[in-house]
Parts: sequence; structure tokens; C-alpha cells
Amino acid sequence: MDYRLLGGSGLKVPVLSFGTATFGGTTPFFKAWGTTQTEEATRLIDIALDAGVNFFDTANSYSGGLAEEILAQAIGNRREQVILATKAAFRVEDGPNGLGTSRYQLIRACEASLRRLQTD
Repeated sequence: MDYRLLGGSGLKVPVLSFGTATFGGTTPFFKAWGTTQTEEATRLIDIALDAGVNFFDTANSYSGGLAEEILAQAIGNRREQVILATKAAFRVEDGPNGLGTSRYQLIRACEASLRRLQTD
């Protein structure tokens, strides 16, 4: 596996990352992509780690946050072996603060993602 430095962070990531948009598949949009549940996600994460992939991409909007929860369960006690990236900005709830990139929304989204990913 080829690796690159991630900007100026000092983190070494593979040229390929592992996306989790298929994890959960609870909404019509994501169900069309796949409905990967925890057992299969764990198997796929095992394969990825064995191949040298340590960079996993997810989002708070993937199946309403379920993808982040499944990813956390699939990683289990291997958290120190992986680099996680998540995204925010898409609508995840009703109301004026339910989407966007305001300071308020991004802080809430980050806190919720950290809880779902079971990490700090």
C-alpha cells in the first residue's frame, strides 16, 4: 500500500480510503447503495486493515448517523490503528439549526459524531 502525508498533520494515510456510505442503508438514498450491517462491516474492516488501509471516511448524514455507529462497532478495540474522517453540513434534523456550517451546527455535529464513533 502506498501512503501519503495528510497535509501538515503528520498523519500517514493510504492513497485509498475506505468509505462507509453503505453502512446501515436505512434511508431510501443510502439503501440504494447498500445495507451493510455490523457483522459484514467488521469483516470488511478486517480485510481493509490487513491490506494496509487505515483511513476510514464516514458522515453524520449516512443513514442518519448509523454508519458512524456501525463503523465504531466494526473497529472495536482497534481504534488506535485507524484514522477517522467524518463530515457535517447536511440536514440531520428539522429546524433552522438542523443543517449548515454555522459554528453552532458544526460543534453539535462534531460532538454527536464523536459519541457515535465512540472516540474523543
